Amino acid sequence: MSSTLEYWLSGPVPHVPALLQPAAHALLQSVREVKEYLAEFPEEQLWEKAYGRASVGFHLRHMTGVLDRLLTYAKQESLTEEQFEFLKNEGNGEGAPTSEQLISALEDKVNEALAYFKTIPENTLTDERFVGRKKLSTTLIGLLFHASEHSQRHVGQLLVTVSVVKGQ
Repeated sequence: MSSTLEYWLSGPVPHVPALLQPAAHALLQSVREVKEYLAEFPEEQLWEKAYGRASVGFHLRHMTGVLDRLLTYAKQESLTEEQFEFLKNEGNGEGAPTSEQLISALEDKVNEALAYFKTIPENTLTDERFVGRKKLSTTLIGLLFHASEHSQRHVGQLLVTVSVVKGQ
């Protein structure tokens, strides 16, 4: 692990509402850690599964896809056919982008999320939102917190997968 302070210890992200700072910090930390963990990861192992578990490539694509879908729900929009197609192919390594491209896509999606956070009035964070075809009820802050927590969870899984695949 690098000696750089984690984002949550580095002060607020400018213009992000105070209640969304933890989510912003977690998303930024996710990108930083993914870059660190994959710095010398062999490209040919990107889609290798360790013990039948998800590949590194899947985790990268999935983090980007989930963040994209949750932002869509946060904005009170429906998923597009393109988003459903992305979801369907998250684990497909055939013709897939390189790790560098996948990391770049994740970073772009995190930057999009942060830009969106900056537009949200704090007094709307408890507004109701709906998820999926079943229209499951949550709140705006619930969606955004889950997006950041979910990213961190997959970064942890990615780290373990990187370690196992490199050690096999």
